[in-house]
Amino acid sequence: MITRRRLIAGGVAAAAAAFSAPWWRTTAAGAATTFEITHSDAEWRKLLTADQYAVLRHEATERPFSSPLDHESRRGTFACAGCDLALFSSTTKFDSRTGWPSFWAPLEKAVGTTPDTTLGMVRTAVHCRRCGGHLGHVFDDGPKPTGLRYCMNGVALIFKPATP
Repeated sequence: MITRRRLIAGGVAAAAAAFSAPWWRTTAAGAATTFEITHSDAEWRKLLTADQYAVLRHEATERPFSSPLDHESRRGTFACAGCDLALFSSTTKFDSRTGWPSFWAPLEKAVGTTPDTTLGMVRTAVHCRRCGGHLGHVFDDGPKPTGLRYCMNGVALIFKPATP
């Protein structure tokens, strides 16, 4: 069922995806921040796929509904595609119906946030605390217990299934 909220969210998501090309932004998590894991731009290009590089290093946004991780429902952990740091537990994942993998909380000390005023709005960008890779954004329209929606780019994540 299409509601006004889903229609607006879809329009915003489409606009964000259309206007978030790699040339539009600078570097993930701001150039002034130092992270535990650093690489030159050339090294990042070799380590990441083109899509991962665009999202993690230049804050691009993948197309909504394009990530298989949006539908991942197994038990496990979602890690940073840039440095392999565990970021989210599958126990906090939920279907936000926005087209991106969403979580109501990150793992402790896994992510950092920065203000993002691109696209004419104020949002909170989320990055990996270890390598600074851009992951997505956090919004205050998520489920209990936090009321938050960490809306992540699937291409910025790697899923690691739990061992039986």
